Amino acid sequence: MGSAANADDVGGLQRPFSPALTPRQNTILTHLANWYTNAEALRMATSGNAELLALSSTPNAGKLGVIEAGAFADMLVWDGNPLDDLRMVEDPQRKLSVVIKDGRIFKNTL
Repeated sequence: MGSAANADDVGGLQRPFSPALTPRQNTILTHLANWYTNAEALRMATSGNAELLALSSTPNAGKLGVIEAGAFADMLVWDGNPLDDLRMVEDPQRKLSVVIKDGRIFKNTL
């Protein structure tokens, strides 16, 4: 549906992000697969928002939504492929292997 709409869809901007809301937000993300492909849903929640924020806010020192030198370093590494099964995001305690925020490692079970 997202591709057919010929528009840049993003998600999550209307909801505050906090650890307490993570389970609900992950469930909402998996429900997007009813209308979008897993890749489209993930893009809406990640790089799509980064592109929108880069367009609407003060220019940042580094790029958002990419993995490259000089970019802001927020990254999640999952044990599995969410493109195959997006439901894995509903079990971050078991499936989330690495969390990097602002270039600092907060979790690493690899």
